[in-house]
Amino acid sequence: MFLVLLHYKKPLEEVDRWSAEHRAFLEAHYASGHFLISGRRQPRTGGVILAAAGSREDIEAIVRRDPFHREQVADYEIIEFQPMMAAEPLAAFRMA
Repeated sequence: MFLVLLHYKKPLEEVDRWSAEHRAFLEAHYASGHFLISGRRQPRTGGVILAAAGSREDIEAIVRRDPFHREQVADYEIIEFQPMMAAEPLAAFRMA
């Protein structure tokens, strides 16, 4: 399981310019089952994605296809973790 933290490095006007294409990217990865939940950070300095992928290399390859990455709008921090506990709707993702 991966927590992907996006940190905007360009003004919000530039973020907004690529937001529709970024949203389409997110929707494609929800459809594939890779993304479980996502949203904006508050204050609006970036975003957060909870993702499931086979390996760190897989999630890195997915991130490289994000328009925000391609246009250098955001930096990405990828945190891999092993979910040991989860609420019932996410129980299938527990490692234990």
